[in-house]
Amino acid sequence: MSIGVLALLSSLFFANKKRKDYKKISKDDEANFAEGISLQVFTFEHRLEATNGFKEELGRGASGTVFKGVMQNGKKMVAVKRLEKDFAQGEVEFQTELKTIGKMYHPVSHRNLVRLLGYCFDGDNKLLVFEYMSNGSLADMLLNQEKRPNWEERMDIARDISIGILYLHQECETQIIHCDIKPQNILMDDNWRAKISEFGLAKLLKQDQSNTYTEIRGTNGYVAPEWYQKQAITVKADVYSFGVMLLEIICCRKCVDYSRSEDEAILEEWVYECYAMEKIGSLVGDEMVEVRKVERMVKIGIWCVQYDPSLRPAMKKVLLMLEGTVEIPIPPNPISFSSSI
Repeated sequence: MSIGVLALLSSLFFANKKRKDYKKISKDDEANFAEGISLQVFTFEHRLEATNGFKEELGRGASGTVFKGVMQNGKKMVAVKRLEKDFAQGEVEFQTELKTIGKMYHPVSHRNLVRLLGYCFDGDNKLLVFEYMSNGSLADMLLNQEKRPNWEERMDIARDISIGILYLHQECETQIIHCDIKPQNILMDDNWRAKISEFGLAKLLKQDQSNTYTEIRGTNGYVAPEWYQKQAITVKADVYSFGVMLLEIICCRKCVDYSRSEDEAILEEWVYECYAMEKIGSLVGDEMVEVRKVERMVKIGIWCVQYDPSLRPAMKKVLLMLEGTVEIPIPPNPISFSSSI
């Protein structure tokens, strides 16, 4: 984020410091800051009061903790992300998230992205205020037997996520690589619609860019191989992460689980082995699901986790596959570089 934008954020904060409520960014400032989105500027004191002293924790990540809060005199629930003071990358992520969201929500918010409502910029106190997602994360659902979605619900979730990623890749003013697609960053709203969150690691490409070179971003198990090979990074890195997550959605387990046997510890390897050996039923255990449906989703997942980025389908094609409108070719072993789609 430029020095000019930081200066603008600082001036907005100090202009509001003595008030215990929030105000809208003026139209002139709004155009400079987030290119047309309407964000609310909060004082730290107001958010401290609204979260009851940051008492009810909703979740914790690498850069900060999310707390439950209220606004509109207690009528509206919100989620307040507080970046940790001692987290070196905290300010970078704060700036990245604001800048990314400014690009995403132009001119309107997307139904499969968690909506940012406002922020607080007060020295070490940096807060982001989001819409409250009442049904928690996808990770909670997949790993909790009581919350586990049925097969059709899982497929709806996969489609929701793919639509959100497609928006980032092709429909935003600036192409955005999320860089941290995983179940913990997929939240469920009141209607069980999946929405993508956590844009602190996102990479914005310039208008004439199709790839970028940058340090490794993301979470182990979901990071595409090209990050480690210091190759150019494209939107296909998100496709890989989505593929890993899709296999998790199918099997309702973590992508890496060393408590399992050596053959099953790495999910994508086990899934391909089951697919190649025609043992698809092993992936869903005793669930009453048509093998044909499982096989279709497995094939999509395997295409997405191909080690060679050029073999992975674009997210638009992934969505068409999920919707059943295009044929899914037989996928090769993910470590094979000899096939194409």
